[in-house]
Amino acid sequence: IDVEVVKRNPGVRGFHVVKRRWVVERSLGWIMMHRRLARDYETLPASSEAVIHIASIDNLTKRITDETTPTWRGTY
Repeated sequence: IDVEVVKRNPGVRGFHVVKRRWVVERSLGWIMMHRRLARDYETLPASSEAVIHIASIDNLTKRITDETTPTWRGTY
């Protein structure tokens, strides 16, 4: 895995777009659609990691099969 750390431009004040940040924000948004990850209910980090894996698998299967599963936000 290659990790690229993108630093802020010290010459720019206020908000500015950081390279590829939208990918992280989008991924976190998809994961947060699962109720157990909306709050920190887990006591062990391993439990949180397992729930994140389950959420990622669910998101991947939704994209592959083009089917949706009910979420806590209420799909009507």
